[in-house]
Amino acid sequence: MSPKGRDILKSMVGAVEPTRPDVPSLQQPHRPSGAVKAMNLSLGRLGEEAAAAKALRESLASGDKVLEIDPAAVEMSFIRDRIPVDKDAEFERLKQSMQESGQQVPILVRPDPARPGHYQAAYGHRRLRAAAEIGVPVKAVVRKLTDEELILAQGQENGPRVDLSFIERALFARRMDEHGFTRDMISKALATDKPETSRLLQVAQTIDPEIILAIGPAPKVGRPRWLAFAEKFRETGGQKKAQAAIRAAGFVTLETNSRFDVIWRAVEEKSPPQRAEQTLRTQGGAPLALVARSGKTFRITVKSAAFSEFLAQRLIGLAAEFEEENEGK
Repeated sequence: MSPKGRDILKSMVGAVEPTRPDVPSLQQPHRPSGAVKAMNLSLGRLGEEAAAAKALRESLASGDKVLEIDPAAVEMSFIRDRIPVDKDAEFERLKQSMQESGQQVPILVRPDPARPGHYQAAYGHRRLRAAAEIGVPVKAVVRKLTDEELILAQGQENGPRVDLSFIERALFARRMDEHGFTRDMISKALATDKPETSRLLQVAQTIDPEIILAIGPAPKVGRPRWLAFAEKFRETGGQKKAQAAIRAAGFVTLETNSRFDVIWRAVEEKSPPQRAEQTLRTQGGAPLALVARSGKTFRITVKSAAFSEFLAQRLIGLAAEFEEENEGK
């Protein structure tokens, strides 16, 4: 981070006003990192630092104060934008960073409209969860936000910094739509044009949310494969195939991208022809023939010699009737 960015961080830390002064700080002392560790910083971490400096500058310019709040008093946004996963390496790195260096970027919350002294998070859910697991207060900027302002802040924060996967964005769009937000608002929150918003909704409204949540964020699976998956899901039996794949042994042990691959192969498999059988009987219940149909195959197994002779005499007439009815088709 640039010297100017460090100055901003220091000034912001000085502006902290704890809401619960009796809460002891559990943060560990800063451990200077070596040259090797610095060289291994990912581009994502560098982008995070740049975003941190920008967030702090904007907070200072608007006169916002950063408060320390008990994580238990902060609820998640009323519309979730992330799909939870069992093993999240990025979250573990974030938690370790907060343990070693403290929380560098405040989260944004609004006062809970229904519960005094409580808050709802607009963004920073991972930092909120990390603070709760570490056992320290979470640094937060408190603003009065409408539902629309909260969703816009949530979407705009996640756009440049979090890089949600396609299906997470699609599910976020569906949840906004179900809450009654307009297509324009959804497009603004996701920073997309209307055609892309339509594609996101098309996928999320076609595929059962149960299937999406079972697969997870699948960051390596992009728009083309999800659109193709939605088409397969629409086909007869697509949903049943996907649900069967989810229930298969070992599915939950797979990582998210592999889960998508397993379900993709399941819905691609051609279903065996459905075999339908019927026994023709006399009014008295005596069997005359067994009729079996599978795909284009139609088979009659006659059980009565008299009925066999009856059919044989009428087959030529039946063929003529068929030709007459289908003439010109």
